[in-house]
Amino acid sequence: MAAENGSRKLIVEICNANNLMPKDGQGTASAYAIADFDGQRRRTKTKFRDLNPVWDEKLEFLVHDVESMASEMLEINLYNDKKTVKRSTFLGKIKLSGSLFVKSGAESLVYYPLEKRSVFSQVKGEIGVKVYYVDEDAAPVSAKTAADQKEETVEEKPPEDEKPEEEKKVEEEKTKEEVPKEEEKPNSPPPETSNQQPQETAADSTPEANPAPAELENRSVAIKEESPAETEKDKAETGKSTELIINDLELRSLSGDHNRIGYDLVDRMPFLYVRVVKAKVASKELAGCPLHAKLVIGTHNIKTKTQIDKDWDQVFAFDKEGLSSSTLEVSVWIEEEKNEEQKEEASSCLGTVSFDLQEVPKRVPPDSPLAPQWYSLEESDKSAGNDVMIAVWFGTQADEVFQEAWQSDSGGLIPETRAKVYLSPKLWYLRLTVIQTQDLQLDLGSEAKVRSPEVYVKAQLGSQLFKTSRTQVGSAWNEDLVFVAAEPFEPFLVVGVEDASNGQAVGEAKIHLSTIDRRTDDKTAVKSKWFNLNGDENKPYAGRIHVRVCLEGGYHVLDEAAHVTSDVRATSKQLAKPPIGLLDVGIGGAKNLLPVKTKDGTCGTTDAYVVAKYGPKWIRTRAILDRFNPQWNEQYTWDVYDPCTVLTIGVFDNGRYKGEKDLCLGKIHIRLSTLNTNMVYRNSYTLTVLSPSGAKKMGEIELAVRFCCSSWLSLMQAYGSPMLPRMHHVSPLGPVQQETLRHTAMRIVTTRLARSEPVLGQEVVQSIFDNDTHVWSMRRSKANWFRVVRCLSRVASLARWIDEIRTWTRPSTTILVHGLLVAMVISPHLVLPTIFLYAFLILVLRSRSRQIQFNVDSRLSYVEGASLDELDEEFDEFPTTRSSDTIRIRYDRLRAVAGRAQTLLGDLAVQGERLESLFSWRDPRATGIFVVFCLFASLFFYLVPFKVFVLGLGFYYLRHPRFRGDMPSLPIIFFRRLPSLSDQIM
Repeated sequence: MAAENGSRKLIVEICNANNLMPKDGQGTASAYAIADFDGQRRRTKTKFRDLNPVWDEKLEFLVHDVESMASEMLEINLYNDKKTVKRSTFLGKIKLSGSLFVKSGAESLVYYPLEKRSVFSQVKGEIGVKVYYVDEDAAPVSAKTAADQKEETVEEKPPEDEKPEEEKKVEEEKTKEEVPKEEEKPNSPPPETSNQQPQETAADSTPEANPAPAELENRSVAIKEESPAETEKDKAETGKSTELIINDLELRSLSGDHNRIGYDLVDRMPFLYVRVVKAKVASKELAGCPLHAKLVIGTHNIKTKTQIDKDWDQVFAFDKEGLSSSTLEVSVWIEEEKNEEQKEEASSCLGTVSFDLQEVPKRVPPDSPLAPQWYSLEESDKSAGNDVMIAVWFGTQADEVFQEAWQSDSGGLIPETRAKVYLSPKLWYLRLTVIQTQDLQLDLGSEAKVRSPEVYVKAQLGSQLFKTSRTQVGSAWNEDLVFVAAEPFEPFLVVGVEDASNGQAVGEAKIHLSTIDRRTDDKTAVKSKWFNLNGDENKPYAGRIHVRVCLEGGYHVLDEAAHVTSDVRATSKQLAKPPIGLLDVGIGGAKNLLPVKTKDGTCGTTDAYVVAKYGPKWIRTRAILDRFNPQWNEQYTWDVYDPCTVLTIGVFDNGRYKGEKDLCLGKIHIRLSTLNTNMVYRNSYTLTVLSPSGAKKMGEIELAVRFCCSSWLSLMQAYGSPMLPRMHHVSPLGPVQQETLRHTAMRIVTTRLARSEPVLGQEVVQSIFDNDTHVWSMRRSKANWFRVVRCLSRVASLARWIDEIRTWTRPSTTILVHGLLVAMVISPHLVLPTIFLYAFLILVLRSRSRQIQFNVDSRLSYVEGASLDELDEEFDEFPTTRSSDTIRIRYDRLRAVAGRAQTLLGDLAVQGERLESLFSWRDPRATGIFVVFCLFASLFFYLVPFKVFVLGLGFYYLRHPRFRGDMPSLPIIFFRRLPSLSDQIM
């Protein structure tokens, strides 16, 4: 990062563009790029008559304000050079937020699709750029004069000689209007629209229409050059650094964290806060003795830490519901030296001060903290002149000191019972392509003439170990080995060659992960490298190996089960998209929890807490000890990047603070696409767990959920884009490989969270991840089977209805069908419009009966129909603990095969449930889109003959591969986003 007296430059590498739109009338285009950033403009050279131009030019920009760089926008516009035609024409543009800029060394080539400037623009293709910043040490920077700036600006702009006189007049008028505005706000940055091009005409013919005048640009640049100096001077005085950069969205999430401050989704809990600061002893003889304070209120008797000539400055928070007294007593005690006869230290009281809780003031943020006061200690012979500094007030859980205070309902200051936020590590796919080896030094001995040696390559990253296939010496592999790497990375990737005949290592090479290139798509070519293989001490050189290794930033590393996915973003920061909304979750309390352990060996108790996971953010509420109706009343916020994701909430019993494992009391899955935007859902959800004796209700939890979205258009656009990043479609991983990598990623996340303090236990993380969904279960297989039967029953109902019409069970309906049959024969072109119109009307009427269910459905999970033997089989260890070896082998094989069949049944059920959800308004936005489609389809088939539609559909389906894209079609993307009932299966 830039130092206080340093400077920063933004480097924009315009690499190349692909598949541009021809604009010169001869099937080609002469393209050049113009980049605008922070009032500065740079231009590349023109590549004549090339629809796939390659520039490879670096454009440098000065970052005037380092702190505001994240809020700036970089805009790159492509134009066709006016030298080849009468005027410059628009080829496309891209806009990049400053929050996507990375430091030099972490950049990678990213291809961005070109965007339109208006609805009339004709644009296609993509442009590949690299954007990064470089921090430089403080050096005397030669400030350019106004004349130099003017000349530079004029040179960077395209010539304006060929503009019509009318355009020049319009520009002069706009300039006159803009200059006073700039004079009114000289220190404000130029508006975001100042560098944008005006809306384009139907011919796309205004090249750099209405650029800001040279004098105006120079003026704004000169002003910006002065502001960094002033900023650095101010920061040097205040001692603040410019290293932290937070973009607008993050600032909005932090400063606009209204939910954490306002707690508008949960009830406010009253707490009695006592802040004990320090004590003052009048006697000089007792001045150097250790002191501590005691707080007594009802059944609570709390002691502060012992200090000598130091302040305690401790805060205690007492839950008002747990107070059994109306008086608070604070006493100060002096610890005396223990005698030889005394086993423990003796202490004597210096005095006590009492507070009537009816007179305690109330404080609610954002009020300033209550100032502590000196109180005289009374009721003691030694109390003359002894004082204690205390502040006492009634507040809520929104108080600033609550998180660090001693809490009466959470066991005091036990770390394992405190509320915490955890973050999953950032995961990457590491792809190692083994090409070939050369000059291997094999120890063949006398067998050199007898056999042709075979070797294989073994690669290891941490605990992950993969091997290539065997091949003869001198042959090539060209095999890919994919690992999961987590930041901070393991230091080395170890690649070794081993002899397949005896299993002895030939040699190995260590590749430092910091030297590995990163790429974001399949178009970036990764250079292959040769590495020397190191043998033992007697053989320092064992040959060479040719590999290609890179970190794949274009994938999303899957670590969750498919039906509870909460994050689908690509790993690379450069591919990040802005969030489309916020998810607010208020965790109220639980009711009627059952005891899960014994307290002191006599009575049952439960120490409950809640864990919620969405995206990389995990939250854990504080643990309320020894209560069957705990009240947390905590609220948390997440950024939402895709609406078709799932929030997972689990309730657990805390056993960590006693050295035991945490027990799950129940889980809830909430799919965001089933929620209406800007609406609060307050409900109580039943907590159910499954045990060998059957399903057991453990209690209820109260939740308040709100999905806020400011842009309805962005939300609708999400339904037309693939869920997973582009690399999952153009270079997909195999199902088996992807499942293996998912379990590896899950183990990495579990290990990293287990290293946090306090620990988020392995059993908690795996329970939230639903890691046992692939394990064989007779109950779960039957549940998936009945899901399929339930979907097929709709077809059976339709067949029965047709049979009733044929058999004249309902004569009125049969006569009506006869009339419809006659109408279809007379006017066949009205068949499809009528069907879609009926579908439109039925869906609109069924919207009133829309129901949302977040609870685990015990009936859908087939818990009630499962026998004890089936449940015992489900909870049996894998492999089984049966005594007979033969039975164990067959039984394990059966479970593995049946597990795959179970997954197949579940996937088949998902397709039917997605189609059914389209008609049940489970996802209101998706069904709304389908309703509008039905209406337009009805009008379309009314105007277009059916024969013409079939002909067009046939030609479109049989179109040449050249005209097909590499991404799934829009209907498939939309269908895959529809919700199913998988998240309600227990």
